[in-house]
Amino acid sequence: MTPRRKSPTDLRSHRWFGRDDLRSFTHRSRTKQAGFTTDDWAGKPVIAILNTWSDANSCHAHFRQRAEEVKRGVWQAGGFPLEMPVLSVGETYMKPTTMLYRNFLAMETEEILRANPVDGAVLMGGCDKTVPGLVMGATSMNLPAIFLPAGPMLRGNWRDQVLGSGSDVWKYWAERRAGNFDECSWRELEDGIARSYGTCMTMGTASTMAAAVDALGLSLPGASSIPAADSRHSHLATATGRRIVEMVWEDLKPRDVLTDDAFENAVTVAMALGGSTNAIIHLIAMAGRAGARLDLDRFDALSRRTPFLANVRPSGQYLMEDFFYAGGLRALMARIPDLLHTEAPTVSGRPLGAGLDGSSVVNEQVIVPRDRPIMPEGGLAVLRGNLAPDGAVIKHTAMEPRLLKHKGPAVVFRDYNDLERRMDDPDLPATPDSVLVLQNAGPLGAPGMPEWGMLPIPKKLLQQGVRDMVRISDARMSGTSYGACVLHVAPESFVGGPLALVRDGDVVELDVPGRRLTLHVPDEELGRRRAAWKPRELPYPRGWVALWARHVRQADKGCDFDFLEGTAPIPEPEIH
Repeated sequence: MTPRRKSPTDLRSHRWFGRDDLRSFTHRSRTKQAGFTTDDWAGKPVIAILNTWSDANSCHAHFRQRAEEVKRGVWQAGGFPLEMPVLSVGETYMKPTTMLYRNFLAMETEEILRANPVDGAVLMGGCDKTVPGLVMGATSMNLPAIFLPAGPMLRGNWRDQVLGSGSDVWKYWAERRAGNFDECSWRELEDGIARSYGTCMTMGTASTMAAAVDALGLSLPGASSIPAADSRHSHLATATGRRIVEMVWEDLKPRDVLTDDAFENAVTVAMALGGSTNAIIHLIAMAGRAGARLDLDRFDALSRRTPFLANVRPSGQYLMEDFFYAGGLRALMARIPDLLHTEAPTVSGRPLGAGLDGSSVVNEQVIVPRDRPIMPEGGLAVLRGNLAPDGAVIKHTAMEPRLLKHKGPAVVFRDYNDLERRMDDPDLPATPDSVLVLQNAGPLGAPGMPEWGMLPIPKKLLQQGVRDMVRISDARMSGTSYGACVLHVAPESFVGGPLALVRDGDVVELDVPGRRLTLHVPDEELGRRRAAWKPRELPYPRGWVALWARHVRQADKGCDFDFLEGTAPIPEPEIH
């Protein structure tokens, strides 16, 4: 049976514009004040274009133009577009971390859609936290919504080297600290690594989350792979504008798409891509807004069955531009259809599997064959043990294999300031076998759980040729990063988690195949340490961080606010 399509009087915006009363008179007159006539908007779906453009977010520098191209599609399909700016959480400049403001954007997204005469929304995001923030808010509001990703930037260049954002920064910075990279070369690299607008062109958090949303079914099929500077990205923007108008008439909403199966698809794709560890936190938070079931154990189970197929940095060799030319996400998904719920609905109006028709891999160096995976398991692993009773994560596809099973003495940093003071001290008691531990870097301890988890290698060890060590923290790390970094340890040290009890010299054991993280200290001694442990005070008596501190959940629960989780309905605003 064909679903009933809405009529103009069914539109949510009709409550603002269509009535014969004083308020509707005011709304209509103000629309005419903006230069529009009755023919422009009467009986048409009002489409909010939530634009995260900002001069402080170079990844989104093209969003002014893309918004106009989305509007073109909305007009073509018979809708009325309203561009609405929302918070641009750009990774480059915001401190201490954009993660501190993801929930802020989610709240703003939900409330700007609720408070305005909107029938549907185009969500324009890309730089890391804009993706989950927009999707979380739109899911809670649950109006028809479609996601337009920013797209990755072009490949970087330096002399004869192809550069990838983030990944090559960490690589060459380590060489500079070791004394192997001169100032002139460093400046040349700075000039050549970011050559266009768009997000990081490695498989960082931006590309991982765009692909996850693609696999969730919230963007047009294959949208996540198109480079930002490619003309096909403009075509995508206009097609997205056209499609959202039809979605309003069809009343196709986020929670119709964001099912348990959809989230399993997103996790499976992230694992096949060797994607960012940040995807775990964001997808759990997004699932919480949709009422879907997703936890750390499900991530690990899906990772164990999913082959790693995308040879893209930091876990591989190539970049997102190469991935697009090789066939993109549709081609990769077409290699694992048996691992996907291909009948899951999408915003295209067709099931996920239909969007894979006609896709093929054209470069098997970039997207490898299923029978010759880069690794037999997906890119992320979930660890548990007495050091992380509620879980921790590691990107084991991007670490030196010799460290997959490792036992060594801890070198503990009380916080990031302590790390900065002592990391290059020649007397730091660290050897290549040491396990570096950073405390108080989690959701509350930092606050905001910054990307401090890719702890630098001590300078004296870099000079000895060491390029990877086991590092453990309750922080996150950039999706563009690599190394044997155990992250998201929960509960965090700031609230008295076991990480807070680690002392210099304690033996810590990492066992990635066994999914274990163990602190080899007798329970009696840990009990004495716990009795002596005293919590720190968070020095934020007011403002956003005070709200964050009262309500943020731990990493294993997605770091959403407790009062924003779930699907409980909120009344529509009264139009008086």
